[in-house]
Formats: sequence, C-alpha cells, structure tokens
Amino acid sequence: MLRFASPLSPDRRRAGSAPLAAPLLRWTGLVLVLAMAPAAPAPALASEPPYPSREQLRELQLTTFNCARENQAGDCDGARLQADPLLDHPRLPGNCKDALWEIREHAVTAPENSFERRDRLDRAGQDLMRFCPRNAQPATPKGGTSAPRPAPRFGFSGGGDR
Repeated sequence: MLRFASPLSPDRRRAGSAPLAAPLLRWTGLVLVLAMAPAAPAPALASEPPYPSREQLRELQLTTFNCARENQAGDCDGARLQADPLLDHPRLPGNCKDALWEIREHAVTAPENSFERRDRLDRAGQDLMRFCPRNAQPATPKGGTSAPRPAPRFGFSGGGDR
C-alpha cells in the first residue's frame, strides 16, 4: 500500500519553519520571473564607432612603412597615435588587432634601424591591409550560380520528389 505524505498538523510542525517558507517561496517566484524575462536590449548600433575606411587603414600602413624605413620620431609617433584608438574598436577582428598591437608597440625610434625592426613593422603594415578592411562582398562559390537544391524532408538529406 502506498503512503503519501500528508501536511503536518499544527502540533507536529517544527517551530520556526512557517516563517521561513513564505519568504522562500516569494524569492523563488521572483527568481523564476526574472529568469524568464527578456534580457535588456543590446546597446544601439549608433554608439559604436564607425568602421575604419580603407583610406584610413592605408594611411596608417604608409605611416608605419615610413617609420620602419626612416626611423624618425614624427612617422613613428603618427603610426602609434593612429593605431592606438583602433585597438579599442569593438568590431575589428583579432588578427587586425594583433597587427595594430605590433604597430603600437614597435613603432618607436631605435638607436639602430635593424633589419628585424624594419621587417617586423613592414609585416605589421602588410597584415593591416590583409586583415582589417571590411569585406565589401560576401564570398561566393566559384561555380557561379547554380540551381537551388530542394529542401530536405523530415531531417533527411535526400531531397528529390518521390
């Protein structure tokens, strides 16, 4: 025979358990309501800085190349000043930020303009134009336009009309 738990009679209830049960239920309900509530809306896109243009990136690249070649304070300071705010841009990819970091760290005048220094800055400048510009067109397959494939049925990838 099955026995079901019955509510405790007032004489069998532990002292002090009732005052804790009501607040606990209220807090549990509040937590559940907050968990089901939609999250706060994302910040508006207008607050994000504009994506750097190709011209702006090209100017930074040329300034970086001049810093590597000439080893002059004006070019090196200009490259660092242009690269620094772009490091905080929220939509630039990681490879781009790596190149910007290299420019910011190594675009300083050196007592000796070594090959390693020039090469490091040249590579960072090349990577800048390789990784930073926004792709104007999405990647398309090389086969051109092809006939659309029929939608799979019932989760199987057979397609076709049978």
